[in-house]
Amino acid sequence: MDRVPQLLQFTLDEQRYALPLFVVERIVRAAEITPLPKVPEIVLGVLNVHGAVIPAVNIRKRFNITEQEIGISDQLIIARTKRRMVALPVDAVLGVLEYPEELIVKAEQIVPHLDYVQGVLKLDDGLVLIHDLDTFLSLDEHLTLDEAMK
Repeated sequence: MDRVPQLLQFTLDEQRYALPLFVVERIVRAAEITPLPKVPEIVLGVLNVHGAVIPAVNIRKRFNITEQEIGISDQLIIARTKRRMVALPVDAVLGVLEYPEELIVKAEQIVPHLDYVQGVLKLDDGLVLIHDLDTFLSLDEHLTLDEAMK
């Protein structure tokens, strides 16, 4: 039987993206993010999510998407990497997608050593880029963030 990956689909500037559902903890409304000194520029700051202090990571900066202030209608995806929980500000969460794995083009088939992208889901109405959160922060960025959060 073919595996059917479950993906959480979201938007940034009308482009659709996704994360594997198993890395997603929850989705919350946009909240105030407190800046931290000496963090990698990809880190917006930290926020309190149900008593846990979690770094907010700027997907827009990593993907060279036009930056914008986090709005009241924006959402935060709380997700796990191998090293930590992160909050990802997104314009909107669209829901869960389930598609046969053969519709997903692996990143290596598109461009060798493509950073931050696990693959691309081909749909009739467009493409959905699937993020690889474990490569989203470099080891240096993780270490700098660890130091700043102490």
